[in-house]
Amino acid sequence: MEVLAGQKHKHLEFTLVAVSELSSSSVPPSSTPVIARFSADSGVAELRFRQDSGFIDGFNVNLGTAQLFKLGPLKSLCISVSSDSNKEKSYARGVTILFRNKEESRDFHSAFEQWQNEDVTQGTHLPNGAISDVKSKFDNKIEPSSAKMYFHYYAQLLHQQNMLQDYVRTGTYYAAVIENRADFTGRVVVDVGAGSGILSLFAAQAGAKHVYAVEASEMAEYARKLIAGNPSLGQRITVIKGKVEEVELPEKADILISEPMGTLLVNERMLESYIIARDRFLVPKGKMFPSVGRIHMAPFSDEYLFVEIANKALFWQQQNYYGVDLTALHGSAFQGYFSQPVVDAFDPRLLVSPPMSHVIDFNEAKEEDLYEIDIPLKFIASVGTRVHGLACWFDVLFNGSTVQRWLTTAPGAPTTHWYQIRCVLSQPIYVMAGQEITGRLHMVAHNAQSYTIYLTLSAKMWGPGVEQGGIIQSSSCKLDLKEPYYRMSQPQPYTTAQDQQPHQLLQPQDIPIHTNDLEEPKLLQQPLENSGAQLQ
Repeated sequence: MEVLAGQKHKHLEFTLVAVSELSSSSVPPSSTPVIARFSADSGVAELRFRQDSGFIDGFNVNLGTAQLFKLGPLKSLCISVSSDSNKEKSYARGVTILFRNKEESRDFHSAFEQWQNEDVTQGTHLPNGAISDVKSKFDNKIEPSSAKMYFHYYAQLLHQQNMLQDYVRTGTYYAAVIENRADFTGRVVVDVGAGSGILSLFAAQAGAKHVYAVEASEMAEYARKLIAGNPSLGQRITVIKGKVEEVELPEKADILISEPMGTLLVNERMLESYIIARDRFLVPKGKMFPSVGRIHMAPFSDEYLFVEIANKALFWQQQNYYGVDLTALHGSAFQGYFSQPVVDAFDPRLLVSPPMSHVIDFNEAKEEDLYEIDIPLKFIASVGTRVHGLACWFDVLFNGSTVQRWLTTAPGAPTTHWYQIRCVLSQPIYVMAGQEITGRLHMVAHNAQSYTIYLTLSAKMWGPGVEQGGIIQSSSCKLDLKEPYYRMSQPQPYTTAQDQQPHQLLQPQDIPIHTNDLEEPKLLQQPLENSGAQLQ
């Protein structure tokens, strides 16, 4: 990548392996590489390709009408709309781009979005709260029906009440803000996805100079009423109805505050909006509340849950249902029930090994990092048992200057409205104490504001011949995080089997963790503060 700065416009160039147009063959091979060049020389941001010191005819892309999609780790597709003067209508054309490595692919996608935004806002100065007429990032990646349901849900006071009455959630946010008054006093704050406006009011209580509460749903009107009902605080709060991808603010923020977490941390894909708000509104070195998220995972054993899910499909084993044989659909129904992640609170003694963690640093993460999350798994079984799947929960860090505070959803901790989530295998695997369990948790974002989950767990060879290694059992499943089974029962006491030892879990710890510590692998072995799970 090379940046060339001119007096009026800047240029950004990337070296590619090749480009090709969907309707034609690729650019002829050459000893010289293909260069992708972002520029705004004509007053409109565009992308052009050149090779052998000359631009390739017909390959220029107007970034104002283009979209970029990943086809693979090293291959992307750029779709644009062009005008055909002969037919007097627009038609779509596509260019495939092949990169040299994953890092350059990531950087190119980031640059594409930044230049696209520059083109959208070039020469315009929108008033506070105004929304651009150009289709936003959110609209480009989320299907309208999903967005409509999403914003309708959060526009209901009963759902806001459900979240406000989650006292672990609300109390932790309040403590994190008030205990870190030094971060808020005299500062400009942006509340991303403000909902009822409660976090904006907390920020004002902590002495914020001004708070911009950005909320896209109709809940913005209720937020205005609530804030108006607290005039001593409300005079320093401005509610802006719109998406953070679209609205313009009159000044930069010193602090972002938000509650962007969904089930398994990433469900609903609001974390992407939180990161976009960071790039658009936050000053350099500004603070984010929260600043770090961790997804925790451990294999579990739960015969009761497995039988409960499997029994749901028994209906389809009837051979004479009003004279109809239903058994042809039993297999499909069985797999369908196991494609639903289970949302509930479970007894932490069901965990088969100590957990591992995947860290997302909101200060550094790129939006594209959340499009696909790939986590290699490796555990050592603490007991001999049947493994029925992978249990997951999350926590987030408020890295204040005065106090570092964690909000956790761990099993054994006070239950939150997020509960925990379990991915259940339709074919369990057997393990012995000390046996290694490997696998992969692969999550791919989709346009219904959620993720498709691909899980594989395998047991490695054990006993005589273990030095040869190899997998002796493996089980996989595909689940849709958008369509979970909301079991949501409170954890029940489970009798410990004779060959199992009870696990001592989730003791509160007061360990200050700074963002810089996240670069150290030791973080993954640290106890989870304020309730994180720790197997002994």
